Amino acid sequence: MSNPQQLRYSKEHEWLSAAEDGVSTVGITEHAANALGDVVFVQLPEVGSTVTAGGDCGELESTKSVSELYSPVTGEVTEINEDVVEDPSLVNSAPFEGGWLFRVRVAEEPSGLLSADEYTAFSTGEES
Repeated sequence: MSNPQQLRYSKEHEWLSAAEDGVSTVGITEHAANALGDVVFVQLPEVGSTVTAGGDCGELESTKSVSELYSPVTGEVTEINEDVVEDPSLVNSAPFEGGWLFRVRVAEEPSGLLSADEYTAFSTGEES
């Protein structure tokens, strides 16, 4: 598993892209997608709603379990990925590309996020 270097990661297994015009993209990591199993339903935050860093903002339901979705950043949701709503399996097949979940206008610079290497060490239990 290779985590893209340009992203930042939360310990709740979400990723965050660098902001473009103040807006970042959020998704779940390949590690999380694999742990969940086949995702069959997603509940995403509504466009215009405010999400809070570390707060739950949706759900992912798989054939194995239901998991909360946590926002890695505080801000206003500007877009949700309708393709994922229609075809939740995109979360599994393309977690870093077409399986992104929502976009958020970042209210404050996120803190406590991990680099790709730090997240890899954390998610594989090799963190020092």
